[in-house]
Formats: sequence, C-alpha cells, structure tokens
Amino acid sequence: MTTGNVTIVECNEENWYACCTLEVAEEQREFMEPNAVSIAQSKFEPTLKPYAVCLEEEVVGFLMYNSVLEELDGYWVYRIMVDKKFQGRGIGRAATSLMITEMEKLLGAGKIVVGYHPKNTGAHKLYESLGFIDNGDRFGKEMAVIRKKHS
Repeated sequence: MTTGNVTIVECNEENWYACCTLEVAEEQREFMEPNAVSIAQSKFEPTLKPYAVCLEEEVVGFLMYNSVLEELDGYWVYRIMVDKKFQGRGIGRAATSLMITEMEKLLGAGKIVVGYHPKNTGAHKLYESLGFIDNGDRFGKEMAVIRKKHS
C-alpha cells in the first residue's frame, strides 16, 4: 500500500535485515523493543503481521499488528517505529494510516488498539491525530488508546 512516497510491505527475506538495523532516537529506546525481537516474535506467534515501512525504495521503519482480536475486543498494533534519521517527516503518520486501512480491509477491524508508555509524547500526538481515543484503559505500564472504524 502507498501514501505519497511511503509504502508498507510485508516483512520478508528481502527486507527483514534492513528492518533489524533501524534505530529510534536515544530518548525513545526505553519505549520500544528492537525490531529483531519483534520479527522473531512474529515467527513464534503467526497471527502477528510485521511490515517494513519504505520511503520510495528505502526501508525506513517497521510496524507490526495482530490479526486476531485481543483485549478490549480489538485488533492490537504491537509496533510502529521510524528510524531516527527519518523522523519528523510525516512517515510514521503515513505508515500508520496505511496500516489502519490495511487492517480494516483485510481483517474487517472495527476497533484498533495501540498500547504505549504514557511518557511517549510523540506516540500520543500521532495516535491522537489519527482518531485514537484514551478511555482510561491501562495495561501494566502502558496506556491503551482505541480507534473505532468510521462508518
């Protein structure tokens, strides 16, 4: 799928290593598992769907969601990240929009849930701008925000 010059493609034998070399900014590291851990997790939990985020032909980010319903009767987004060299350009927002469209189309997702640490202000601004609402749901150290499909 494509938005402008941003695409998301399934993580595969051609792009998985590039996904593993991506890094978030230093101040974001405490909020994010390394992409290699997420990719390994997807091999043991086949309902998890990992994707490379590309700017034109270059892998610049990573995202992963679960293709089955979980807590709060929603489909959970497990990871969204953009490499520190490419942040601040709207790539994360474009990739997240593509992912939402993909989840609604492929899964019929009526409710999408994202969990993140309350101190991760960048994540908060992104999800709020895309229509995710904080209803006060908390899971351990993470808050969960929900986006319902617009009819």
